[in-house]
Amino acid sequence: MPTYQYRCEECGETFEHAEHLAEHETIHPQCPKCGSEKVQHVPTPFVAKTTKKS
Repeated sequence: MPTYQYRCEECGETFEHAEHLAEHETIHPQCPKCGSEKVQHVPTPFVAKTTKKS
């Protein structure tokens, strides 16, 4: 299950929330610090590792 990062627009807290891919578009987590529902998804960079050399 992927973990997504969110940032609260009220208090600025950044937090992670694990959710299924199908739920990601419809779920709206609350800020764990202040309880606000005004949160924005923060895109996270990733690096793909492969076993083959190019």
